Amino acid sequence: MQLSPHFHLSEFEVSQTAARLGIHNAAPPAVVDNLRRLAEALERVRAHLGTPITITSGYRSPTLNRAIQGSARNSAHQYGLAADLVAPRFGPPLAVARAIVESGVEFDQLIYEFGSWVHFAIPAELKAPRRALLTIDRNGTRLGIEGVKC
Repeated sequence: MQLSPHFHLSEFEVSQTAARLGIHNAAPPAVVDNLRRLAEALERVRAHLGTPITITSGYRSPTLNRAIQGSARNSAHQYGLAADLVAPRFGPPLAVARAIVESGVEFDQLIYEFGSWVHFAIPAELKAPRRALLTIDRNGTRLGIEGVKC
């Protein structure tokens, strides 16, 4: 199912962990509605970056979320409100995070994770975006992203 011009539902449902563990990871209809909103936001990010985005982790069923070490118990991934992404043609994840903030695209949470990807989350429907910035690395979680003002 095409969610937006450049994003297909399968991009958000694919998971190496789910495949390895035999976990069913199809998004239910209510989650697909959120994934459509997420894809629309990511279209705006993609347009600003001027390059394709690769989703490295999208929807996570509750079972899959529990299987992923370090995943938050109430992760936005479970509700179709978050995706981890990279944009290699644009640059490293830190540059992507900075560009997303500068783009003006609304988001609820942006996390620069382990120097390897960006977690992009939108707010639940009818909720105001918090524009929260975090960094997660081997030293833990801290507020902010280096060189980014929100």
